[in-house]
Amino acid sequence: MIQRQTTFMSRLKQCALRLLAVALISAGATTLHAQEPFKRGLEQISFIPKGQWITGVSVNYSQSNQDNYQFLIVESINADTYSFKVSPMLMYCFKDNLAAGGKFSYTRSRSRLDQGSVILDSETTYDADHLYAITSNYYGTAAFRNYISLGSSMRFGMFNEVQLELGGGQSKITNGTGDDFTGTFERNFHLNVGLTPGFVMFLSNYSAVEVNIGVLGFGYTDTKSTTDRIYVANRKTRHANFKINLFSVSFGVVFYL
Repeated sequence: MIQRQTTFMSRLKQCALRLLAVALISAGATTLHAQEPFKRGLEQISFIPKGQWITGVSVNYSQSNQDNYQFLIVESINADTYSFKVSPMLMYCFKDNLAAGGKFSYTRSRSRLDQGSVILDSETTYDADHLYAITSNYYGTAAFRNYISLGSSMRFGMFNEVQLELGGGQSKITNGTGDDFTGTFERNFHLNVGLTPGFVMFLSNYSAVEVNIGVLGFGYTDTKSTTDRIYVANRKTRHANFKINLFSVSFGVVFYL
């Protein structure tokens, strides 16, 4: 009886040792597996190689003239407007698919209304005449880009651009003539931080078409206005957005040298 108990205890100890060994081996294998780096399997090619210069310029101009123009409740409009914008860009690819550089923008717009009326009904009419407004702004932008190829294609790709924009300008608004003349002069300072993804399609080895759209941005504008050289006012505006801004879509032709 004593011999059977001894044999049973010996077998029980052997089973316990085997279970402990299996547990230690499993734990060791799990640790080794956890230490291995996770690889997603994405391949990134040299879409924009190191050493390339990226340059381009965009120019926008629009003009309109109205002579006795009528639309709904607006009648007898005699006015003319124009707007102009030029924006050169220069960037350098300091590492494969990574580029940094800057942009400069100048905008100018002018609106002049000689005569106009807003007629709501036979007894309610608002007249306006001799309105004049002109605005000029300058902007400097520091930009950083990260390019991403679409598979193994060297023609199509995407980029993500981070922008820091500083600028300012001035505007003048006048109304009336003679003793009824009044005017306001404004100066403004502008700061904007934005995230702008885009798509690029190469037309040749050196030229490409780009489309970008604002997604994330924070802006701050400080404006000081002086009316009739007497009344001084300050206006500060702030905005932040995290959405696709369809009004910020821009197209351009860029050269990769």
